[in-house]
Amino acid sequence: MSGPYLDEALKDFSGYIAADEVYDGPFCVLSIVDNHRFRRLLYEVLDTHPTQADTTRFFQRFREALDARGLTLTGVTTDGSPLYPPALHSVFGDVPHQLCEFHLLKELNRSILKAVAHVRREQRQGQPQLARGRPSAGAARQAARRKQRREAKIAALFEHRYLFVQRVLTYAERQTFRRITRGFPQLRVLRTIADEVYRLFDRRCRTDTALERLACLRRRVQRFKGLRNTLRKLYSSNIEKALVFLDDSLLPATSNAVERGNRRHRKMQKSIYCVRTREHVSQRVAVDMHREAQAFGRGQTLSSLHTARAAS
Repeated sequence: MSGPYLDEALKDFSGYIAADEVYDGPFCVLSIVDNHRFRRLLYEVLDTHPTQADTTRFFQRFREALDARGLTLTGVTTDGSPLYPPALHSVFGDVPHQLCEFHLLKELNRSILKAVAHVRREQRQGQPQLARGRPSAGAARQAARRKQRREAKIAALFEHRYLFVQRVLTYAERQTFRRITRGFPQLRVLRTIADEVYRLFDRRCRTDTALERLACLRRRVQRFKGLRNTLRKLYSSNIEKALVFLDDSLLPATSNAVERGNRRHRKMQKSIYCVRTREHVSQRVAVDMHREAQAFGRGQTLSSLHTARAAS
């Protein structure tokens, strides 16, 4: 998939790429996709886990393809893997490198959900032990009712746990959130922190403004002793790297372009898990790239057929 294919694929190159790897049994497929055209440009199949030397050689191949056609790279988007920053710096220098917003928010949301699960476990462990049988005395009945109310609250926290990480809440969802967090002020603080994290990725502000907001958020979390360990990912340097796109309106914030190709590859491989070699995996990726190259022509053919059928 080089030569004429690359000439045609890079004819309208946007300057922005997304890079990622997908593991297929003992093999690893490295991919570079145009992050605006959603078209795979280059790939390589390895029979071992990739190393820094592998990724550097892979990006060097792409650099040679760009130089041969007089093109330049404007921006790169990857996930939080440590494979890419050293290789990108050694091959492309100080090209803007954006970490995928989706992957970062996924890790932060997972930490928030773990904190909610910790509160549920504490509530369950604090349940009073009641005597067996139907409670008869007044105190026993009150204790049973208290236990039922606590169990209902634990179940509600589990059922509506998505409200702690959902980006936008409707009026009804806000009312539900207030109801299930009554008596848990630390959980309401978690929701306000999630809102502040989402505000960091608002396209209407610049990177410097987002970094100032991030510093204020970190100082705020530092005051809550119970949240320091839970939200320690807020102090990761990856957050600063995920805010690069705010200063470039054309730099995509996510690596969905290459992730979509990886999902398609996994779907294709489901039917041939028992027959897999490095050569066959490479051929499968090449077939998928060939299918993408013909997508525009297929769309025109389908449109013409539908038009002719409607006219008849």
